[in-house]
Amino acid sequence: MGASRIASAVNAGELSAKEIVAAYLERIAELNGKLNAYLHVDSTGAKKAASTVDDSVSRGEKLRLAGVPVAVKDVISVRGLPITCGSRVLRGYVAPYDATVVDRLKRAGAIVLGTTNTDEFAMGSSTENSAYGASRNPWAEDRVPGGSSGGSAVAVSSGMAAAALGTDTGGSVRLPACFTGVFGLKPSYGALSRYGLVSYANSLEQVGVFARSVEDLALVYSSMLGADPRDGTTTNFSWNIRDAVTKGVEGLRLGVVVGISGEGIHEAVSSALSTTCKELERNGVSVGEASIEHIGYSLEAYYLIAMSEASSNLARFDGVRYGEHPAFEGDWNEEYSRVRSLFGLEVKRRIILGAFALSAGYQEMYYGRASRFRTMLIHEFREAFKQFDVLLAPTSPTPPFRFGEKTQDPLTMYLSDVDTVPVNLAGLPALNVPAGTFTTNGTTLPIGVQLIAPYGRDDLLFRVASQLERSGVSFARVVEPWGRIV
Repeated sequence: MGASRIASAVNAGELSAKEIVAAYLERIAELNGKLNAYLHVDSTGAKKAASTVDDSVSRGEKLRLAGVPVAVKDVISVRGLPITCGSRVLRGYVAPYDATVVDRLKRAGAIVLGTTNTDEFAMGSSTENSAYGASRNPWAEDRVPGGSSGGSAVAVSSGMAAAALGTDTGGSVRLPACFTGVFGLKPSYGALSRYGLVSYANSLEQVGVFARSVEDLALVYSSMLGADPRDGTTTNFSWNIRDAVTKGVEGLRLGVVVGISGEGIHEAVSSALSTTCKELERNGVSVGEASIEHIGYSLEAYYLIAMSEASSNLARFDGVRYGEHPAFEGDWNEEYSRVRSLFGLEVKRRIILGAFALSAGYQEMYYGRASRFRTMLIHEFREAFKQFDVLLAPTSPTPPFRFGEKTQDPLTMYLSDVDTVPVNLAGLPALNVPAGTFTTNGTTLPIGVQLIAPYGRDDLLFRVASQLERSGVSFARVVEPWGRIV
C-alpha cells in the first residue's frame, strides 16, 4: 500500500495506524540488517505516535497523512532521535527539536519510523562515505544505491517506508531515486523549509521527497509546503500540487537537454530518454532539443561553491558544543585536531579544498568565478524556458555502479553528479522518474530520467510525471533483496 491508500484506509477506519506501524516495523526487522537503510529505528516512538493518530481519527478528525510511515534522512532533526549525519563527529548527539518539515508531517498524521543512512554530512554519491557502513541496493547486492540520501531511497524501494525525506544539494535525492527505481523530487529552492537541516551548502541544498507513485509524492510534498518564519529563504507558491497530478499534458513543450552528459551516457539511458519522448509526443507534447550553452562547466562550478560553503558550515563541529566533548585539559590545538580528525576522508577533502578556494589571493580566482558562472547558468536556463515548458535530461549517465568502483578516484565519483548539479546551481525543481530497466549478466537494474521545470513551477513536473505513470512508461515497485520484485 502506498501513502495515499494508507491515509485513506486509516481515515476510513478500515485499518488502524497501529496495524500499519506494526507491519512496517516487522518489515524493517526483516530487511534492515541486509540493507542498512536505517541508522536509528524508533519503535517506541512510532507506536506511541500511531496511538495518537488512532485517537484523533476516532474523534472524527481527518488527517492528510493519517498513519503514513515515513523515514527521515539522518541530517534532518527529529526530536528525541540521534542525529549523526552519518559521522563519528556527532556520535551521541540527540536532536532537541523537530525540523519544520518533520513537524508538518507529524501534524498531518505521518509516523516517523526512524532516521536513515547517508554519506557523511551528505557528501557523496553512493552512501559509501557513511561512518556506519554503506546502504545496499535492493536491486543488486553488489551495486550502490546512490547518495547521499541512499538510506531513504532504499527504505522506500524495499517497502520499509511508504515515503521518505532526503536532501538534494547536487543530486542527492534524484540520484538515489534513479538507482533504486523510485520517484525522487528536488523542489524549487525555498519551497520547503531548511530549518532543522544540518547545513552542508546552504545556497544549494533542499529537502526532497521519495515515494513509489506520483500521487504519494504529491501528498507528502504538499503536506510540507509553505513559508516558514524560521527560514527566510522560504516562500509560498500559488499552485496546488495534488490538482496538477490530474491534469493532462497536451500542448506542453518538452526540451531534451543536449550535451549534458558528454560522451559518457550509457545506451540504456539514451533508450529511456527516447522512450519517454515518444510517449509524451503520443499524448500531445511537442518535443525539441534544448541547448544550454555552458552547462558542461556546471560540475566544476558546483564543487567549488559546495566545498567553499562546506568548509564554512563545518567549522562549528569543534567538540565545544556538538558531538564529541574532550576535556581540553592539554594543548587546545591538539584536542581540537583530535576532534576534527573524526571526520571521514571525503569530508576532510571538501573542507580543505573549500578553505583553499576561499583563501586570500584565491577567492576571486575560484569561488568568485564559480559564482559568476552560476548567474550565467541561471540566465541560460531562463532563455531555454522561453522555448520549452519542461526540460528532460538523464538523472545519471549510467546505471547503478558497483561498490568500490569509484571510491579510489574522487573525480570519477564526482562525475556521477554531472547530470544533476546544474539544477541545484540554478535553484530549479527537478524530479527523477523511473524509466525502465537494464539487464546485464542476469542482473536487472533501474534506469531513471529527470524532468526539470522553471523556478516555482514544480506543478509542471507532477503533470508530466503523472502522465508517464498513467501510460505505463514510469512506475516504481517494491523490491526484495536482491532484485525480486513483489
